[in-house]
Amino acid sequence: MTPLNFCTLDLNLLRVFDEVMAERSLTRAAHKLSITQPAVSNAMRRLREVLGDELLVRSGQGVEPTPRALALWPPVREALAHLQESLAPGLFDPATAESTFVLAMADATAATLVPALVEIIEREAPGIAIRVLPLTTRDPRRLLDEEAADMAVGYFPAALADLTARAQSGGVVAFESRRLYDGEYVCVMRQGHPLADAPLTLDAYCQARHMLVSFSGRPFGFIDEALASLGRERKVVITVNQFFTAGRVVSGSDLLTVLPRHFVPVTGIADKLVQRALPLDVPPVHVDALWRRRGPQQAAMTWLLHALARSARRTFPEQESP
Repeated sequence: MTPLNFCTLDLNLLRVFDEVMAERSLTRAAHKLSITQPAVSNAMRRLREVLGDELLVRSGQGVEPTPRALALWPPVREALAHLQESLAPGLFDPATAESTFVLAMADATAATLVPALVEIIEREAPGIAIRVLPLTTRDPRRLLDEEAADMAVGYFPAALADLTARAQSGGVVAFESRRLYDGEYVCVMRQGHPLADAPLTLDAYCQARHMLVSFSGRPFGFIDEALASLGRERKVVITVNQFFTAGRVVSGSDLLTVLPRHFVPVTGIADKLVQRALPLDVPPVHVDALWRRRGPQQAAMTWLLHALARSARRTFPEQESP
């Protein structure tokens, strides 16, 4: 194999390679780079000839990287990011930017973050617009891959565990995440409920009728997983996809539901509700921001992340900032 002469390497080939690796598609990479698909194919052919190694194989409607490409991508992406930051620092100026960010989050998360986020935008970034989409999954990676949202905010334990495992095994991870705040769930019932005047026991909890907030519509959530680990179960008689809806329904029924503790005061019906600690141990609820790495948008994503973190500190001033 002829040794690589770095002095003659066309660095534009690395930009194309980075976008193809991120998109796993020559067509989508061409769209992102504003060039033709044949130009992307030609660039990848030239890079393959320079390196003397295959980089891609066809897979369905897209391409899959070879082990050589997977090993090469992280240092290439990091180098390009450093180069971009050096040549165009402060590329995203919130004071003059006219951008639209699409956020996917549950109603309780939006109630926590959006009021303060609006204040930040009005004060610091008047040209910025925000669209909030309902979060319908605990794994929003496909939503982000398809660019239906720029960032998802919520509780994504399985997705983040998978990304961590991939990174630790040396795999390429195309997503970034940051912790915004830690929440706590409580059992909520109406004032005057038969269980409202005594400590809530596990037996009483399991014997009651329940409403579940389920983004996917499945009548089984993390509370049910925790109960199953104890050999117990509860009776879920209705599922809804909004925390606010759950609060409204239980305020006029004998159903129990589970809501984020910090959400109860902003429902507007807190005086009609009673909170009780859950009678079993459940994992802590970490609310994270998750987004897909996209080089040219990284500065904008960083600003949005910091704005969301500042919004979270409005509700959780005691929690350390990310």
